[in-house]
Amino acid sequence: MTDPQVALLMLGLFIFVVFLGFPIAFTLMAMGIGFGYYAYFEPSRMWRAFNRLDETAGWWDSTSLWIEGFFNNRVFDLFINQTYTVMANDVLTAVPLFLFMGYIVERANIVDRLFSTLNIASKNIPGSMGVAALVTCALFATATGIVGAVVTLMGLLALPAMLKARYDHSFATGIICAGGTLGILIPPSIMLIVYAAASGTSIVRLYSAALLPGLTLVGLYLIYIVGRSILQPSVAPKPTADEVPDVPFFKLTLMIVTSFLPLAILILAVLGSILFGLATPTEAAAIGALGGMVLAVAYRAMSWDRLRQSVYLTVRTTAMVCWLFVGSYTFSSVFSYLGGEHVISEFVRGLDLTPFQFLLLAQLIIFLLGWPLEWSEIIIIFVPIFLPLLDMFGIDPLFFGILVALNLQTSFLTPPMAMSAYYLKGIAPPEVRLTQIFKGVLPFVAMVFISMALMYTFPQIVFYLPQQFYGR
Repeated sequence: MTDPQVALLMLGLFIFVVFLGFPIAFTLMAMGIGFGYYAYFEPSRMWRAFNRLDETAGWWDSTSLWIEGFFNNRVFDLFINQTYTVMANDVLTAVPLFLFMGYIVERANIVDRLFSTLNIASKNIPGSMGVAALVTCALFATATGIVGAVVTLMGLLALPAMLKARYDHSFATGIICAGGTLGILIPPSIMLIVYAAASGTSIVRLYSAALLPGLTLVGLYLIYIVGRSILQPSVAPKPTADEVPDVPFFKLTLMIVTSFLPLAILILAVLGSILFGLATPTEAAAIGALGGMVLAVAYRAMSWDRLRQSVYLTVRTTAMVCWLFVGSYTFSSVFSYLGGEHVISEFVRGLDLTPFQFLLLAQLIIFLLGWPLEWSEIIIIFVPIFLPLLDMFGIDPLFFGILVALNLQTSFLTPPMAMSAYYLKGIAPPEVRLTQIFKGVLPFVAMVFISMALMYTFPQIVFYLPQQFYGR
């Protein structure tokens, strides 16, 4: 077999092993080192160690020289260098800090206050409880960026209240699932940090580029919720005075000040310091982590056990992301060295696609990959395959990254592998069926596709803020 054929075998074998359920990070590292040993094998380097053997050498000396000869391969140097590169990456330093901020905020008892306040404030809007749930999801998802945590917590807080208010099961569950995924798109998004590290794109420009698409998607969700509530009142009945009591204006203002404003100020402080150049993403993440702890103390929700849990979850998730990067960098380096990247580039060039057709093909592949894989695996492993092709079609990596972030919303919402639906089903009342949740999320998947079509048609939605803040 030629080296390019070996590279394609390497890629195909990796996909096969992943579908068998093996841990992806360690599969990447094992296959990168295994195929890399073949790619970088130089007999002369091995025999230099073996030639030092003589008849008088003892068992220990012989074994040591055999081990030295085996490990005298450049793939081990590559693996060590890639590990150091990932651990020394300044962009990735922000990941554990933002994660810690999210886990602390999740445990600060802010969300239940926020939902109750917004529910009362929006009671005269059609589908008011759905609107309150979506806005709460959007704010909480923005602060945490952890889809499972947002969907689970909102399912415990908002779903029982919506079902008690006679909301349609599908409608209510669809709102929570869709709102819970917004954190991977709206800054400060951990997914965008990972994409920036994988693509070399400026995280500051990515954050500014993601703002308007994120708000566009939230706007489409709200239009759907309010519009369907007007056209089909039975799915979202108007709340009674017992379900949503009347609250005097000054008391409502105090509730907003104590529940909505603190979290909003924390998010704006973190995001504003990044966008206006007052702090690097890592410094802003540190501010956010400190602010999350201050909020937890202010709400009297800080305890040693909650702090310990937050630190543990942060370390576990950060380790997963970093080892995925190490495995991906090693795998992709060997894949490129064997000529696999060139084969894919030539294949795509031979298809004679227009830039628009290439974008559609790439987004379709990412959409399909979203069924069996997590967003982190798609961004770290498969998106880098497309990145070298962007120059060929004249596509800005910034624009491509925002489309990918929008597309990955569907990976949590599209049956049969809609992880948001499974998160919610795990804590939902028994009468809520999984098929009802699947039915409820499908209109929101349609909203994601509409938002992607808007980005294709009006690219300035993506480019306007980066150009205004930082020029071309």
